[in-house]
Amino acid sequence: MYIHERLCLWLGHLKLSRVIFAVLLILFVVPLVTHYYLSKYESSSISLGSSSVRHTLDALGDFTTLTAADLKMRIEEMLRIKASVSTELRELEARRGRLQREAAAAGARTDALRAEHARAAADLTRLRVSAEQARIAQLEATRRDSPQLAPPLQLLPSRPPPRLPPPAHQSEPDCRMHSCFDHSRCSLTSGFPVFLYDPDNHAPLANAEVDGFLKTTLRQTLGYNTHLTQKAEEACIYVVLVGEAFPSDSKNPSPSSTTEGYKLVLNETAIRSLPYWGGDGRNHVLINFARRELSVGSGDAFHGAATGRAMIAQSTFTQGRFRPGFDVVTPPALGPPGGDVWADCAPIAPARRKYLLRSRRSVLRESTFVLILAPNDRSYVSTALLQARLYEALRSGAIPVILGGDRVQLPYNEVIDWRRAAILLPKARVTELHFFLRAISDADLLAFRRHGRVLWERYLSSVQASIDTLLAVIRTRLNIPARAAVPAVGAPAFNDSYSPPKLEPPTIDTEPEETLGPLEAPYPSPAYKRNYSLSLLHGYEMWNDWGEPFTLYPQLPWDTPLTSEARFVGSPSGFRPIGAGAGGAGKEFSEALGGDRPREQFTVVILTYEREAVLAAALARLRGLPYLNKVVVVWNGRAPPTMSWPESGAPVQVVRGARNSLNNRFLPHHLLETEAVLCVDDDAHLRHDEIVFAFRVWREHRDQIVGFPGRYHAWDLNYNNGFLYNSNYSCELSMVLTGAAFIHRYYLWSYWRLLPAAIREYVDEYMNCEDIAMNFLVSHITRKPPVKVTSRWTFRCPGCPVTLSADQTHFHERHKCIQFFSQVMGYTPLVSTQYRADSVLFKTRIPHDKQKCFKFI
Repeated sequence: MYIHERLCLWLGHLKLSRVIFAVLLILFVVPLVTHYYLSKYESSSISLGSSSVRHTLDALGDFTTLTAADLKMRIEEMLRIKASVSTELRELEARRGRLQREAAAAGARTDALRAEHARAAADLTRLRVSAEQARIAQLEATRRDSPQLAPPLQLLPSRPPPRLPPPAHQSEPDCRMHSCFDHSRCSLTSGFPVFLYDPDNHAPLANAEVDGFLKTTLRQTLGYNTHLTQKAEEACIYVVLVGEAFPSDSKNPSPSSTTEGYKLVLNETAIRSLPYWGGDGRNHVLINFARRELSVGSGDAFHGAATGRAMIAQSTFTQGRFRPGFDVVTPPALGPPGGDVWADCAPIAPARRKYLLRSRRSVLRESTFVLILAPNDRSYVSTALLQARLYEALRSGAIPVILGGDRVQLPYNEVIDWRRAAILLPKARVTELHFFLRAISDADLLAFRRHGRVLWERYLSSVQASIDTLLAVIRTRLNIPARAAVPAVGAPAFNDSYSPPKLEPPTIDTEPEETLGPLEAPYPSPAYKRNYSLSLLHGYEMWNDWGEPFTLYPQLPWDTPLTSEARFVGSPSGFRPIGAGAGGAGKEFSEALGGDRPREQFTVVILTYEREAVLAAALARLRGLPYLNKVVVVWNGRAPPTMSWPESGAPVQVVRGARNSLNNRFLPHHLLETEAVLCVDDDAHLRHDEIVFAFRVWREHRDQIVGFPGRYHAWDLNYNNGFLYNSNYSCELSMVLTGAAFIHRYYLWSYWRLLPAAIREYVDEYMNCEDIAMNFLVSHITRKPPVKVTSRWTFRCPGCPVTLSADQTHFHERHKCIQFFSQVMGYTPLVSTQYRADSVLFKTRIPHDKQKCFKFI
């Protein structure tokens, strides 16, 4: 038993020794063999270590013959070899990393040098183009054979009209402007000064005082008129308020009373005693704003009276009394003194209303047409009743149908085309009236109604509108320009002693290497060059289509271009034809503006609100932009910080708004000197080629908004409650957002003069929709849609602070804006388009030695 136990113990020790030996063999031999095969592929220095390992392995021989001390020594030696090899491998890996980094840096430097070379080449090309344009400008200045026109000195009379003998009473009906008006008091450069006789001191109507409402209103309205002067000796015309009729005593009628019982006795002695009457009343205007709806034969305050050579302005005229081209037919003073009158108007749509034709006042808003009869007494060409009925019809949106319209005189008809707002028929057509009215299409009905509303709002709606129109008619006869529009003078953001320091902008590698145009010194657009020819050539359009005749503007979107030949023969100054007139592809295109207009630049207007970093980035992106005249920053909110502005390559001027208002975007600042104005948000990212392309497109569509983000007014299919604001991708659009769009400088004035004040107040209340309001205005004036350029639909500004448009209610408020603006204007003036402007040669295959107009557009 004992021998068996000892045998088992010995066998156990033997097995354990074998196990230990096998483990040692695996732990030390296998790494050595692995290292051997790996080290075969290393460098020559490593191969020496590999040879040593092989020698050591061969020397080991049979491990079973080694003692524990020898084996330990061998193992330590192998570990040292392993550590040495690992160190060498790490060093080689580090060296390889360094070489790779050096290669990458060298590649980056190569790319940077290539980009710098491309930029330098582009800059050199721009400099060459700029130098060539400067050379041409110098030659033009040298060859100019006529000096630049400057505004002439104002010529005014220095004394009142001298006293002359009164004309014979029988000669008064023959008065015309050439025979009864003293033009010497109204030189072309006089500015048309107007003097008002104080109604409290001069009341020419006998036995009655002038209506208090009219006296107060006349003072107020003329006080707003820029032509009013307090110096009678320098006046061109003298305005006298006569008043209106009053009931006479029917028991004791006088010879001057009318059959309707209204006494119309003019105190001729009071008229002739006016201090500046001059004996014959030349250059005087006698105004009678009859406010009562009187019957035929009434309302003529001058019946049988001798008025000398004075003009008469009133609603009632007889055939023998009215002097065409001299007297003026005016509407009665039925409206308010002035102000916003949009609430009085009925909507334009639908075209056909409940009733076809009515003559009752109570149902005018439900009638498509309203019947107005000419005076039964054929001796009258106009009556206060006729003018009052016309006024009511236009206000209610009912199209006036005047039977006997071929023999009546309508207000200011020497400048207003009433055929576009009223239907004038001879009384002989009464039997065919129903057929005639039924034959008019819906489009024509809406055109009649829209134009009638425009005429009513602009010339008839208030006493101020009537007074301004009356004076403008007389001034137009004399071909005297209106007073110049007064620009907005914004408060400078900094005092005169502080100038924000300029910083070099960071390098921005987002611009394509492309020559887009010359870099030139700022120069303004020519201004006020059509002062005396505008009313002659475009007087009809001023009164009946675009614009308004009360103010003179530096330029208009509709200024006439020269013919093609004139650019080369006779009037070449300022023109930059492509290829000197021979045309060309991209290279020649980039060197000159071309087109049918002289060279020009544009101004960038940026509206911002306390976002210094965003504004700085926006200014930096403008550096090197061709055709840039200056940058005007409109700063809403607190005073801007004394920060450093990045250098934009053009003058930067910062003005503060009087209050935080989105309407400040469209203030006609005095700093603007170019016709083209690029309105941009501070976070709108536009490439230079996109801006230059849009500018070139705008030059051919000067009366339209030209820009990038397109939007659409879509009909509310769920509730039929009007139009909704739609920003989805669509094959039609009707708006271009003014956060990135070109507009004409004229529309900045129109935004404050022609757009109803209620719309601007709505924009202020909701801090939204000023861009929609501008689209409404331009489409209302032109009846044209905006022009969208390129495929860009929206803007992204990563990292920008929260904007107004990020608010969830912003989008829903824009639905309400469209509906409210439509209610105010009586209709939705937006016009849809399926057109987008892209560059000529866009996607066109051209020879390899040519280039497209724009490489990326």
